[in-house]
Amino acid sequence: MLPPEFVTGTSGRGLLVGWCPQEQVLNHPSIGGFLTHSGWNSTLESISSGVPMICWPFFADQQVNCWLSCNKWGVAMEIDNDVKRDEVGKLVVELMNGEKGNALRNNAAKWKKKAEAACVANDGSSVANLEKLVHHMQTSSN
Repeated sequence: MLPPEFVTGTSGRGLLVGWCPQEQVLNHPSIGGFLTHSGWNSTLESISSGVPMICWPFFADQQVNCWLSCNKWGVAMEIDNDVKRDEVGKLVVELMNGEKGNALRNNAAKWKKKAEAACVANDGSSVANLEKLVHHMQTSSN
């Protein structure tokens, strides 16, 4: 589907695959940002990896996840609905080199630590909430 000149021009500089383990990619130290549709799984994986996002939501929960990521958690910036190549380029440069990008990276690192703390040992909030759910399911009647 890609033009042959594109494939030739990017040979040795990039990799195109049909699928990749997103969580492993996001946890690689060379990843500086994530252009995402803002689905819940992608949002959680990015936050738990400490990777700031450029959000490009389309439908369903993506709008809310984008809003939360940008406005509540401070780990993302949003692409305008009428997205153009120049805008994407500007946002990538800002994310990687700009003042806002630096703030997003710092916030993403803080949220990563919070996510890690929630999942470790018996006193993590995620562990405690999962135990509450299991207990509730075991003790509730049909």
